[in-house]
Amino acid sequence: MKQSKLKKILVRKRTKNESLFKYIMGLLHLWLGLLSAIVIIVVCLSGCVYVFKNQITDVLNRKIVFVKEQSVARKTPEEIQKTLANENKTLNSILIPVEKDRSYVVSYSQNNTDSAGYFNPYSGENLGMADVSMNRFFEIILDIHRNLMMGNVGRQINGAAILIFCLLLFSGFILWIPKKLKHLKQALTVKWSGKFQRINYDLHNTMGFYAALLLLFMAVTGLYITYPWVKNAVIVSLGGDSISNIATTESAKEDDAFGAIFKDMVNRQKEKTTLKDEKLVSITEILASANKILPYQAVTTIELPNKENPRFVVTKINTDNFLGAMLPDQITFDKTGNFKSKELFWEKPLNKQFTSLAKPLHTGEILGLKSVILYFIICFIGFSLPITGFIFWFNRARKAK
Repeated sequence: MKQSKLKKILVRKRTKNESLFKYIMGLLHLWLGLLSAIVIIVVCLSGCVYVFKNQITDVLNRKIVFVKEQSVARKTPEEIQKTLANENKTLNSILIPVEKDRSYVVSYSQNNTDSAGYFNPYSGENLGMADVSMNRFFEIILDIHRNLMMGNVGRQINGAAILIFCLLLFSGFILWIPKKLKHLKQALTVKWSGKFQRINYDLHNTMGFYAALLLLFMAVTGLYITYPWVKNAVIVSLGGDSISNIATTESAKEDDAFGAIFKDMVNRQKEKTTLKDEKLVSITEILASANKILPYQAVTTIELPNKENPRFVVTKINTDNFLGAMLPDQITFDKTGNFKSKELFWEKPLNKQFTSLAKPLHTGEILGLKSVILYFIICFIGFSLPITGFIFWFNRARKAK
């Protein structure tokens, strides 16, 4: 008797004029949804929280992150360097924002201890270090999002649930497709004047359709980070070599990526010796040279030569594109200011472009605040889908009983 009731709840009858394919998709959608619902809810909800990490951190540190814009020119990196030198501190790197009301982010060392702080770009005053009291909270949220706080076991459960979620998005789309064109408007709107069950169904059906593509993208980029075989499939589909073939390919070619990296390492080692006694060129000159090669305004980070790397490294975040995506361009100079290398985002193969942006594409940081807000909305829809789906199924099962 109990088995018969359970069968009625989990296996509905095929309706009139319903294709076998759509019927099977409906059953799979139900079974897979029930199987993965809790994990999907947890992953999406933790994603909703984590997506605002940078914004929350900025608000928490607003007194030192943001400054009053002034009519005077901002301090040059070299002036900041001299200020630090007067306090027996060595400048390691400086981040220069585009916005005139934001502080410089400066990394420096003193007595073999590295520190980082915010500096007023107009006065050169050290405003202090960031409040990191929320870091532990976000570490826990990230651990929940990635591993359900269960280590590798949780990571595998999480990965399996996201794979199922991809199938749910596909089956959900199949179920969403209207039988007739005249029903398309109904499938694209929520009938807010209807009863609770109708609104719940429309929210699940319609919102699921609107969010499906981005949810699938988030899921795939998440699986890219979790599973090597997904990473391999994505790289190959974008024109890259299979991970398993990289070693063979690299050993077969003299001008392969590994060879280039090795050659670059040798050149850097030579620079450490040959330019050891050379005077370090000013940061102002390095910045001027970089701006000639990359003539656009952007968030700019300058890393100074150190024991590990004998070169200046200038990274500019290029947003000069149709979507305003934040794409990194990088240039290096030796300590005397001679140009050494250039790595532009648009010159990379498609698979390497994706690899370098996998994390910001997954987290929504790629377009700044506008994409963060969009990702939050989509992630919240993802969080709601198992809930609205369960309510719809529960009421249908109750009626069937």
